[in-house]
Amino acid sequence: MRASKLYAPTLKETPSDAEVVSHQLLTRGGYIRKLTAGIYDYLPLAYRVIRKIEAIIREELDRAGAQEILLPTVQPAEIWRESGRWQQYGPELLRMKDRKGGEFCLGPTHEEVIVDLVRRDVRSWRQLPINLYQIQGKFRDEIRPRAGLMRGREFIMKDAYSFDVSESAALESYDLMYQAYNAIFQRCGLDFRPVEADTGSIGGSRSHEFQVLAESGEDAIVSCSHCDYAANVEQAELLAQPSASHDNQSSLERAHTPMKKSIEEVSTYLKRAVTDCVKTLVLIADESPVIALVRGDHEVNEIKVKKRLAAQMIRMATEEEIEHLGLVSGFIGPYEVSDSAQEARWLIDHTLKGTTDLVVGANRSDEHFIGLSLQRDCPQLTEYVDIRMAADGDPCPRCGSNLRSFKGIEVGHIFYLGTKYSEAMKCTVLDETGRDTPMVMGCYGIGVTRVMAAAIEQNHDRFGIIWPHSIAPFELHILTLQSNVDEVVDCAESLYQGAQERRIEVLFDDRDLRAGGKFKDADLIGIPYRVAIGGRGLKEGVAEVKRRAEPTVYKVPIPQVLDAIERELKGEDYLSQWVDQ
Repeated sequence: MRASKLYAPTLKETPSDAEVVSHQLLTRGGYIRKLTAGIYDYLPLAYRVIRKIEAIIREELDRAGAQEILLPTVQPAEIWRESGRWQQYGPELLRMKDRKGGEFCLGPTHEEVIVDLVRRDVRSWRQLPINLYQIQGKFRDEIRPRAGLMRGREFIMKDAYSFDVSESAALESYDLMYQAYNAIFQRCGLDFRPVEADTGSIGGSRSHEFQVLAESGEDAIVSCSHCDYAANVEQAELLAQPSASHDNQSSLERAHTPMKKSIEEVSTYLKRAVTDCVKTLVLIADESPVIALVRGDHEVNEIKVKKRLAAQMIRMATEEEIEHLGLVSGFIGPYEVSDSAQEARWLIDHTLKGTTDLVVGANRSDEHFIGLSLQRDCPQLTEYVDIRMAADGDPCPRCGSNLRSFKGIEVGHIFYLGTKYSEAMKCTVLDETGRDTPMVMGCYGIGVTRVMAAAIEQNHDRFGIIWPHSIAPFELHILTLQSNVDEVVDCAESLYQGAQERRIEVLFDDRDLRAGGKFKDADLIGIPYRVAIGGRGLKEGVAEVKRRAEPTVYKVPIPQVLDAIERELKGEDYLSQWVDQ
């Protein structure tokens, strides 16, 4: 491709609404343009990257035995009502009516559609297992689309769905997809972790996220330093800590804490460690109050609370709801509570079991208790469970070694669904005994456009993108440094034609621009290998060859340039023999 013909309008300035690096560089590099909030045009460079990612996905899923289909984007409300998700899914589901008044939605996911398809045609266990996938645009009406392609409203997604006759067979399908996902993200050149995760609104009982490690990531994950355990902090299991000694317990006293509501304010004012304080939160689980206690330096994990209570929905209580329980916001504690508060469900993180000499709210404005022992002063509180977020340094629940924390960008998610959808929608087969049984399902998603953005978040410098070569829009970028020198242009043209004959994906910058502008655009666009042809080098019989990921320039004899690029693309360190600092 000639740069003079390529539609890739680069920008010198970063758009004011571009918050994260991938959004900034994709926009500046002429990859995408914003149409409206959370919705983007994909220009030729971006679409080449997308097609590369899609090709890797197709190859690995086909190898795993999945088959590609294409399902409708517009879905009727009836099947969503069958599954129970028409009301449950929430405002992210874009709903509409046709001219006849029929209700539809714009598909954010396709569980209902795929179940409806399979239940009409599959009758016997002999037709299973089946794994069907598609790569298609989705729409989720995010309330605050942000971070460019990381949290958009319209995006390209690969979604797959497996159907089996039994749980054991379904878990085998799950494991096949787990392996395929590892292969996909390895081939995309990403540093990632598969982590145990919550199943969220999709449902089911087993789930893994595939997280690309990047400081800009929205998700917090922990990974063991010794074994292969990794999990989202919201999902990570935490071991019960040894109980503290009950010896020399302090007496319980009131302390005046004027306008001191936060843990940090209270600990500073009372000159007590944050770990001596208790954080008490009031939550509403399916309209019922639940009061959660964790150590002052810990955070309540709402997902764990939700699972503990088997609740459908959970949220923070409002000021009015807290007052209705006879509690005072900012000064809530477990001692001397109202009758209404006593009737609530109390959950205490097991880190607090056996602890003494604690600081807790006194359920009065501007007052706390100090010297509290939970087991001595609050014997009615008996439900000690794991309800906190994992943090750096916590013991691994598998081997006991320390967990390390990372930031991650979720690019894939796999779920073991069981019979959640097949039972609700009567998607059944006759098993080996002739009994009608619901099919056991799994579902598996990859955010294709998010993979593109995540690759940039992980691979960039202050000059621009650094693409992993497997998903780069081109493999080689040829530049002419003097467009008005015939010998330079002829040499570059010869390399360009030779690269095409060798089936190297090549972008030839034949524009009549100064060398500095071409170098800047090359760094911004981020193609893995760059070959620059200039008059001085031509006299020496060499071209300047550079890997985008490093500063070193290699002066390679022109007849050997394409051989060198081919061997580099095969993974050889071939350029190092021609070093010129």
